[in-house]
Amino acid sequence: MPTRQPFVARHSISRRNFMIDELPIQYWNSETERNAYNAAFYELGFRWHWDREIYCELLRHSQDGVERVCNYLNTHQPHLLRAYDAKFLAEVIEQKKEEHQKRELEVGAIRGRYFNWAESRGAELGA
Repeated sequence: MPTRQPFVARHSISRRNFMIDELPIQYWNSETERNAYNAAFYELGFRWHWDREIYCELLRHSQDGVERVCNYLNTHQPHLLRAYDAKFLAEVIEQKKEEHQKRELEVGAIRGRYFNWAESRGAELGA
């Protein structure tokens, strides 16, 4: 039985800044979430960045956010598990991700839903 691949709008993706309004809603939702994770990592002081490839790999593993982060910790950051409980760390990350995602969804409607996580919160993120 073939595995179902996540939707990726290859023709619309580029390295330039783009309006995610131009993309299908499924892509917009996953991009907003992925960027909210990256904002959470930045705020918490982790030098991680989930690109589309890593994020899609993690989505194939689990639709649950805490499980997804635990999988990432186990496979990409196992050294942290000597100092932190994976579930605890995943829950902290998930909470921060939710805060950023909610904020961007609220602000996004006002500014055309453009999301630049690195600039989204300026002083709050330590910039």
